[in-house]
Amino acid sequence: MRMALDLAQAAADAGEVPVGAVIVDETTGTVVATGANAPISGHDPTAHAEIQAIRAAAAATGNYRLTGLTLYVTLEPCAMCAGAISHARIGRVVWGADDPKGGAVIHGPRLFDQPTLHSRPVIEGGVLADASAESLRAFFRARRTGTRDA
Repeated sequence: MRMALDLAQAAADAGEVPVGAVIVDETTGTVVATGANAPISGHDPTAHAEIQAIRAAAAATGNYRLTGLTLYVTLEPCAMCAGAISHARIGRVVWGADDPKGGAVIHGPRLFDQPTLHSRPVIEGGVLADASAESLRAFFRARRTGTRDA
């Protein structure tokens, strides 16, 4: 999760909402792929950190199914990312800060609770939640005030 926080900071430094993601093979301890938010710079509304990491992991493994891997992300995934996580068959999702407005795992549509999903990961929220939430608060505070304290 600390690596995901570093990626979130890099996203913030690039003017993107600070969200970072890391996909790990827990059996070997290997980082398979990473991602950071890039919708603004990439002119791509789907370029969320999770999607970036999933795309990179699929390319790295040569398989669109990422069964058994763990996704660490600094913010509870949105509906789009939760759907991609399910389609990729990621085995476990760990996130930092909850997202009551845009989250779709324990908030909103609670996507992984839907009976029509083909794959449901094990979920764990709240890992380094304070650091993840503070990163987001600092980013948006700086945007509101025109300062850069993030």
